[in-house]
Amino acid sequence: MQLTLEFGGGLELLCESVKIHKVNVDPPNGTEKFIMKDLLTWVRTNLIKERPEMFMKGDSVRPGVLVLVNDCDWELSGQLDTTLEDKDVVVFISTLHGG
Repeated sequence: MQLTLEFGGGLELLCESVKIHKVNVDPPNGTEKFIMKDLLTWVRTNLIKERPEMFMKGDSVRPGVLVLVNDCDWELSGQLDTTLEDKDVVVFISTLHGG
């Protein structure tokens, strides 16, 4: 399954300053669907190069990270249980900025 992942609001700094990633992911063994919880684990293992604690807290994103799946807030679609499909676009934006 191909997904487009976008990082903004400073989160791109955790991924070697690359904002947009086109990635190929597979559902975990024994399952047919790929959910946000699986994606976050994949991102922590494969994309985050430094300070993963700035992106995740436990199994989810840290408070202050806005997550959009196809331009829809993930809180409206099930958060960690949101099912992802081929060609989905997932955006992570930090809402916490210095100033």
